[in-house]
Amino acid sequence: MDKPSNPPVELRLGTRNSPLAMAQAHETRARLCAAHGWDESAVELVPVVASGDKVLDRPLSEIGGKALWTKELDLWLREGKIDVAVHSAKDVETERPDDFAFAATLPRADRRDSLVGAGSIAEIPHGAIVGTSAPRRAAQLLNLRPDCEVVTFRGNVATRLGKLEAGEAQVTFLAAAGLERLGQEGVGAPLESSDWIPAAAQGIIALETLADNRRALDLLSTIDDAPTHAEFAAERALLARLGGTCHSPVAVLCRHDGAEMTMRAALFSPDGRDRVEGTAQFAADDRAPVTALADELLAKATPAITPHFRISG
Repeated sequence: MDKPSNPPVELRLGTRNSPLAMAQAHETRARLCAAHGWDESAVELVPVVASGDKVLDRPLSEIGGKALWTKELDLWLREGKIDVAVHSAKDVETERPDDFAFAATLPRADRRDSLVGAGSIAEIPHGAIVGTSAPRRAAQLLNLRPDCEVVTFRGNVATRLGKLEAGEAQVTFLAAAGLERLGQEGVGAPLESSDWIPAAAQGIIALETLADNRRALDLLSTIDDAPTHAEFAAERALLARLGGTCHSPVAVLCRHDGAEMTMRAALFSPDGRDRVEGTAQFAADDRAPVTALADELLAKATPAITPHFRISG
């Protein structure tokens, strides 16, 4: 008697081979299978070790920036080895190739940073060593707590918690969404966005494919969360106008407020001494107020801030 054949693979999802990235790929697969009535085997997970996961002793900005998270997946998309790349949206560089398209974003998880090692920014011990490789986190911390010392801290969640345990720093930051997706919600103290502004697109899983892959675009459209996608697009539009890169200390928070969206953004000097902030309210499909906010921030920026940004367009 012939054995039943395996069902065909409908989509191949490329992902970084880290515990958090794999958790995000599993969530994506589960949503796709639920939406289309597929068996789990219909969506294949294809992991890759990204360049950004190979070099952990230097800040990302010194070794190639956010492209180190995406270049292997970009190559595999173009070579047809995968149909879709699953990204932590905040780790995707602002300027993407014209032949790629963000087909969907999953519902946004907790967008806040979590502070590990202290209950709040005010409770960090005086003169504490704080580990982070993110210019935004470093500058925002030093703006509020100039007595602290920042040291480079890179690696996945387990690696950074291990470094903290080993005494390489007293305090560090982790994304609350990442902890949630790893089942570690009890680690750290989430920082309220009224006091601490997160990174653009933090908490969002973005699904990217080739712009001419109509089949993948159609299949992914069924799991796209429209409010999240609108926030994702608006926050990235601000970064694009600012010329924000992995070197740029910029924080941004966008939320839906009925039919309107509100955005709050801040730019910092790397040492945290200088800070400019602004807000905008706009319809989801209106980019003019986002552009105006970026221009306003740079018009107010000090000479210590402006070298880390550029106006585009």
